[in-house]
Amino acid sequence: MKHFVDIQVVLSTPDDLDYWDELAYEASEKLNTILHMLYDRADEDIPTAKLENMLQHVWESWREDGLLLDIDDEDLLDWVDQLLATWDDEDFNTD
Repeated sequence: MKHFVDIQVVLSTPDDLDYWDELAYEASEKLNTILHMLYDRADEDIPTAKLENMLQHVWESWREDGLLLDIDDEDLLDWVDQLLATWDDEDFNTD
């Protein structure tokens, strides 16, 4: 149930991405773009835990990825669509 997930709580700030130093604002904007893409493209009836796990996966996958600022939105949409199509909660390890 997508409406139970408050996307505003998940979004990053530049302070969250201190890895990026002076590019933290741009990195935060790009990470938030990916998070919004995932949220917007997820089915309305997606289980809450599944969506939360996927959003956490986006954070873990992209927050320090050196390609974050170089990848274009079209490629990000493809990445998000692939994630939605292939996601399996059993493969997601929260440890």
